[in-house]
This record gives sequence, structure tokens and C-alpha cells, in this order.
Amino acid sequence: MQNSNTSFSPEVIEKGKPAAITAYILVVGAFIALSMNSEDKNPYASFHVRQALGLSLLFIIIGYTLSGYWNPMIVYPFWIFISILWSYGIYTAIAGQTRPIPLLGNLFQKFFKNF
Repeated sequence: MQNSNTSFSPEVIEKGKPAAITAYILVVGAFIALSMNSEDKNPYASFHVRQALGLSLLFIIIGYTLSGYWNPMIVYPFWIFISILWSYGIYTAIAGQTRPIPLLGNLFQKFFKNF
């Protein structure tokens, strides 16, 4: 598992950056990036694929759970929370960093360690 203390060589980061950024594009981006990274298993891309896959599943679970509740006081805070985490993830992917997403990133790394 990589964390903020792990540094990859600039070559590894540059090779993995397209898949890492793609992973954060909507929900399907995580699956596209997973297939992009399936052959060479770039560790930088794998880190961000795990982060984005966790966020995508969280997005789907929260959306399904709250589908019957359209009270803005309940739904909007969750979407804002997910949007902030997503923005943080794509920022770190573009910046060439491997910082886990706050609160949930380390959990995503453990849960999706085979990806």
C-alpha cells in the first residue's frame, strides 16, 4: 500500500498519470482506468484507481440509499462531501502525489488492494 510517504520515480508517475486522471472521470472512469492499468500494473495508477473505485462505489451506495429522500437538507451535504473528496483525488493525481483521500483513502487502499 502506498501513502504520502511513498515516492515513485518521475518516470513511473508520468507513465501512470493518464490512467490515474482517467480514474476520477465520473463513475465509469474508474473501470476504464482499471482496464488501462491491467497489463503493466503501474503502482502510481493502481493507487489512484483504488481511490477512485472506492469513491465511485461510495457515490453509488449513497445515491441508492438516499434515492427516496430528496430533502435537500439530507441529500446535498452528501453530494458536497463526495465532490470535495473527488476534487482532492483528481488534484493529487494531476500533481503526481499519492496522498490518500481524507477519512476514507486508507480504507479504499486496504479494501481494493488486489486492483
